Amino acid sequence: MVQVIQGKDITLAQLIDEFGLQFADDEHFFSEWQQDLAELSDLEKQSLNEVKAEYLHLSKYPILEPVVKMVVLSPLLRLAGFYQPPFYIASEQEVRISSEDEGTIVRGRIDILVFHPPLWVLVIEATKRADYSLVPAIPQALAYMLADATSAKPVFGFVTNGSEFRFIKLTKQVTPRYALSYTLSLNRGDDLYTVVKVLKHLAGLIRNS
Repeated sequence: MVQVIQGKDITLAQLIDEFGLQFADDEHFFSEWQQDLAELSDLEKQSLNEVKAEYLHLSKYPILEPVVKMVVLSPLLRLAGFYQPPFYIASEQEVRISSEDEGTIVRGRIDILVFHPPLWVLVIEATKRADYSLVPAIPQALAYMLADATSAKPVFGFVTNGSEFRFIKLTKQVTPRYALSYTLSLNRGDDLYTVVKVLKHLAGLIRNS
């Protein structure tokens, strides 16, 4: 009997058991989020300071996913250059993946997909509330990343609740392997600058590939 799982309900254990996903225990596997990050301009830093101030002001009341997308995600993607050629943005993109024996099917919708036809560049998953943990969003993002039919190049993921951020890398040659950045926080030092530096770096890798 075929088991149908919604993306929001998938667990890492299920991805490991049904799709052969493996954690890449190699510090060099996901170097893109730490190496060769260009400095930001003063104007870019000023824009990010405004994003931080606006988010902190609004967070006095519960912040839901649409506000996170509008106040935090939108300016981050703009500063990173993902609204410019060669990139395109899709929202609520439907995806479906099945295990090799077709016994398990995962269905869902990607919150935001950045793509450079025919490649998926960045799968973005925002939690439903700003006070939710990023932990459940990681297997959900990985499931959607596994749905990308392009196996020759890595796919990157980005999960956020508005105040915390993690990057994900997935490769699918033979065996799907993934790794995570550590958690970056809007409330810690210059972490928000680092988030945009990483996004800009990923954009540059795609442009030059």
